[in-house]
Amino acid sequence: MWNLWHGCHKISAGCQHCYVYRGDAKRGIDSSVVTRTKSFDLPVRKKRTGEYKIPSGTELMTYFTSDFFVEDADNWRPEAWRMISERKDLKFLMITKHIHRLQQCIPEDWGKGYDHVTICCTVENQEQADRRLPIYQMAPVKHKIIICEPLLGPVDLSPYLDETIEQVVVGGEFGNDTQVCSYDWVLDIQRVCVEWNISFWFKQTGTHLIKDGQLYKVNRLYQHAQARKANINYTATGQDLISG
Repeated sequence: MWNLWHGCHKISAGCQHCYVYRGDAKRGIDSSVVTRTKSFDLPVRKKRTGEYKIPSGTELMTYFTSDFFVEDADNWRPEAWRMISERKDLKFLMITKHIHRLQQCIPEDWGKGYDHVTICCTVENQEQADRRLPIYQMAPVKHKIIICEPLLGPVDLSPYLDETIEQVVVGGEFGNDTQVCSYDWVLDIQRVCVEWNISFWFKQTGTHLIKDGQLYKVNRLYQHAQARKANINYTATGQDLISG
């Protein structure tokens, strides 16, 4: 993982029970204050031999404690893009709720997108799907993934799916006081993905899952395993699930 900066702002329902805010609260940290981390230059760090510490071909998952397009990081982002551009031999995967800021945050040489960068747009309910995905449809991004996590309600993705979407990821919310996810919502999204021949990954059940009318409380340790046991993941022709 590569977290260049830490901290963000709650902007929608999916942020209500943010795990970063929960974790920071235990340590007395204000998550709304965005600070640059010690890992900022991670991709370009080198060994004494002059070789990069991160080997070619590695996939760097970014922004699990912030958002690449958060306003507070505008001054740091150009240097981040420079490092990403320098390491074209790596794969970078970003997850954002701030897709509305993409156009004002991309570098001059972005064009239709960098070949080695995947930008994922996250939506948690129909309201945010209708708000963010029309922007995402038009966004100049080479590799696109829609992430419905935490899934907080039924979502119809069909108006926003096309050949540019490589995968859809779905997951419930984890934590004792978090919101409920319905397995029916997951299945509805899976069916649409199969119809469109788009890869689908049921990542995790979340803590509170309704299935067949019954509410289950799933221990955090088993949420990923239980999702796999559902056996509903789908790999589209010519594509691979990022879940492996």
